[in-house]
This record gives sequence, structure tokens and C-alpha cells, in this order.
Amino acid sequence: MKFIDNENITDPSINLAIEEYALRNLPIDETYLLFYVNKPSIIIGKNQNTIEEINKDYVDKEGIQVIRRLSGGGAVYHDLGNLNFSFLTKDDGDSFSNFQKFTEPVTKALANLGVDAKLSGRNDIHVGERKISGNAQYLTKGKMFSHGTLLLDSEIEKVVDALNVNEEKIRSKGIKSIRSRVANINEFLEEKLTVDELKKVLLESIFPEGKVEIYKLTEEDWRGINQISQDRYKNWNWNYGKSPKFDLQRSKRFDAGTIDVRLNVSKGIIQECKIFGDFFGVGDVSEVEKMLMNITYEKNAIHKALADLDMTYYFGRISREGFIELIY
Repeated sequence: MKFIDNENITDPSINLAIEEYALRNLPIDETYLLFYVNKPSIIIGKNQNTIEEINKDYVDKEGIQVIRRLSGGGAVYHDLGNLNFSFLTKDDGDSFSNFQKFTEPVTKALANLGVDAKLSGRNDIHVGERKISGNAQYLTKGKMFSHGTLLLDSEIEKVVDALNVNEEKIRSKGIKSIRSRVANINEFLEEKLTVDELKKVLLESIFPEGKVEIYKLTEEDWRGINQISQDRYKNWNWNYGKSPKFDLQRSKRFDAGTIDVRLNVSKGIIQECKIFGDFFGVGDVSEVEKMLMNITYEKNAIHKALADLDMTYYFGRISREGFIELIY
């Protein structure tokens, strides 16, 4: 394993570009670890409807950057008190959706500090009942990354102000408030750590005998990174996209996450379809949207259109019947 040095950059549009560039361009047989810390920003899941996830007035007033990532899952708030980690590796067929594999090195390092952290639910790390980390994954052409947050000394109150949290999600988890559910790692430590000290703890635990082999990004790498940043992460269409008005909306929380389907139906025909949510799938849901367009808005027609759809590939563990019931 090699550690990618991001040169302490805190611009999320660059850090996400480093992650994407490394995944697509560095040798496939090597495994990499990347750390990055972002200035205040909201990082939106790949399939989410940005404008509904954020408190736009607050975000604009505070100058918070809003950027969509490649991986699925929900929106997260980043700031200088939050350390992000990313493992980039070849997909061996047993890694995508295996959050245990990629969170275990982190929980083991935290155990060395006396913090009893465990993977909880689908993709979170908890200490007791309180969440300190959310994780997500992305897979493409036999390569993948699994990345997560580590709340060390984050301004959690700003999470509450910056994000619009889905009430159904809160009810499904029995949560009274975000603040009571989320915690900083420093709350569990007698001696508080800085982000740099936490990085050091993680590196010493993850790399054998603390011998860290560093990958230094080259000038060619940086040209590629800056191009990706410009084309994707600084692009309004990627980060926000157009959100047309729809005349039918169906939303439900499944075990694999929330799916929110929007339809425009005219004369009994589905004219437009958009699917949002915090689910984890490999496939591009725009392909599912196309399957549903220009068909009759009728259960049998929907069933027929989706007969060969690999639900797991696009949405994770959701049944075809459950999905069709949601649409109709």
C-alpha cells in the first residue's frame, strides 16, 4: 500500500479530483490510501437532489461549497475538524459493499486510543449509539474506492444548519436530533487530538511498523487532477443539475436506502423520469430512468419494462416488486 500525499490541500473540488484521478490513472495492482481535509463544504451523494438536501440560504450566507461526489449515499458536511480517508484498490469481487473490510483498519487504530468504535448498520462507524463516521463506495472498470469521514473536532451544529435532513430517515432510525446522534472523536478522548495527530495515529496503525511509502503526485498527475476538477467538481451542472418540476413523486426508505422517484405523466404515458436517493449501487440510474420513459403508466407495463433489470447493480438490496410498488 502507498500513501498519496495531497499536499494539505483543503479545496474539496481538488481533493475529490485527486481521488478520482488516482482511481482512474494510477496502476491497478497497487492499493492506495488518501487522506484529505476540506474547508466547510457539503458533499452530496451521486444520486441525490442537491437543492433538496441543502439549506440554500444558510449555505450561501456562510459561503459553503456544495459538491457532488462519485459515490452513492447521503449528503455530508465537511470542515477542518473532519478527516476523510479513502482506500483505493482493485475490486477482487469481495470488496464492493464490504464496508467492514475498509473500516476495520480505522476502528483498530481508534481502539489503540481507547475509543471503542464499531461498524454499525449499513455504512456508519459508531461509538456506542453515536455516529463518528459515514462511509461510501464507488466502483468502475475493476477499480474501486471506499471512503469515509472521521469527525474529530467538527462544528456539528453547522451540520444541522447546513443540511435538510429527511424526516423519514430520522423516524426510521428513531433519532430525536442530529446533535444527540453525532459525536466528535475528541469527546471520547482524555487528551484531545489535532487532525494531524489523528493522521499520524492512523498511518502508524495501518502501515506495518509505521513504515509509510509515500506516492508523490507528479506534474502530469496535477495537470490531470486540475482538468477533472474543472470539468466535474467545479461544474454547476454536475453539482446541482437541473431539477425540473414533476407531477408525481413517490418516496420510500428501504433497507438499502431512500429511493425517490419523480415522474411526469401525460395522457397515461411516462414522459419524464428522475430517480434520487442515498442508496448504493454500481450502475448509473439514468439507465433505469430511460427504461421507464415513453411507457404506459400502468403496473404491468412497468413490470415488463423492468423485467430484466438487475436491481442490486443499480440500487443495492431492493426487490423488483418493492421498487415497482413504489413507482405505481
